Amino acid sequence: MTLSEPPLLPDQRRERLLADLHTHGTLRVSEIARALGVTTVTVRRDIAQLADEGAIERVHGGIRLPRGGEGQPQFSVAVEEPGRSTSADEASLPAVGMVVPSLDYYWPEIVRGARDAAPDAGVRIVLRGSSYDDVADVRRQTAWLLETAGIQGLLIAPPTIGDEAARLIDWLAGLDIPVVFLERTATVGLYQEHVESVSTDHAFGASLAVRHLAARGHRRVGFLASASSPHTPAVRRGWQQTVTAIGLDPDAPELISPDHRDPRWDDEIERGIDAWRATGTTALLAHSDREAISLVARCEERGIRVPDDLAVVAFDDEVAGLANPALSAVRPAKYTIGESAMQLLSKRLQDPARPVHRVLISPQLIVRDSSGPRG
Repeated sequence: MTLSEPPLLPDQRRERLLADLHTHGTLRVSEIARALGVTTVTVRRDIAQLADEGAIERVHGGIRLPRGGEGQPQFSVAVEEPGRSTSADEASLPAVGMVVPSLDYYWPEIVRGARDAAPDAGVRIVLRGSSYDDVADVRRQTAWLLETAGIQGLLIAPPTIGDEAARLIDWLAGLDIPVVFLERTATVGLYQEHVESVSTDHAFGASLAVRHLAARGHRRVGFLASASSPHTPAVRRGWQQTVTAIGLDPDAPELISPDHRDPRWDDEIERGIDAWRATGTTALLAHSDREAISLVARCEERGIRVPDDLAVVAFDDEVAGLANPALSAVRPAKYTIGESAMQLLSKRLQDPARPVHRVLISPQLIVRDSSGPRG
């Protein structure tokens, strides 16, 4: 097949696959994909259809041609497994860039989900770490991926707050390669059209936490969150809406605090604890884990018992289970975020004209000691 030849139709591709199986008895998906000028996802889809039609049979580790009759040979066909390509195979795959704001908290599991999905998408990931708020660095990392790595698609979690971030998002949306936002949503242009994205339903996660605390008998549920987190507005919205919807006391104080490493944290958290105690607040949703753990430590220093005096649910579940007491927490489906984003990007690469998708993935509530039953 030469570059000047028209692409094969699906039926023609599958006939070619069967002919190769009969001739060689083995199948390497990446080699077939290159020979046919399609992605490995397309080849695997053809294999699945041939299996559904009975033209081939699935066996452990691959497929085989079915026995045509007594005494006829039965060919075993090995199919390369996702993620098992050699380094030479991997180096030949098209590159997809991935830019995330942290490589040591929250994001490693998202990266792993995307990496695991990459072989089935017929691509390899080139990863770059940036920061949560350095717009210039995010643009620099992306430009490097475009100019040096020659990426054909991009998974990215850009800053979203401020004029510089808005200009960055406009630039990203205008690139001539598919772009999928991770844990971020944005709109661009005159008609505020959505950028393709996969994100956690943070508002729903907050609602899970509030309803859980209400079921434990708490009528006044306060709120603590870091001002530096891009997810704080959505978590706060979920907290506020659920408190109103289920008829809890609306007067529980909230504290949007500096980062727990900020020098102002100590004074701010003391002010928050005083307010929660003064208003009879008996439960708290704290975003994120690190703020929640710091809060519990400060409560312990002041003789406030968790959960007896103040029940706490954290948000992120990165390290919540390591605290003492172990913190109940809302857990985003981080691996699935990365996996789904790669799958979405793969579909966009195959069909550039498909409608824009915004995927919202529900988190789950992990109940531990810090939200124990009321007396």
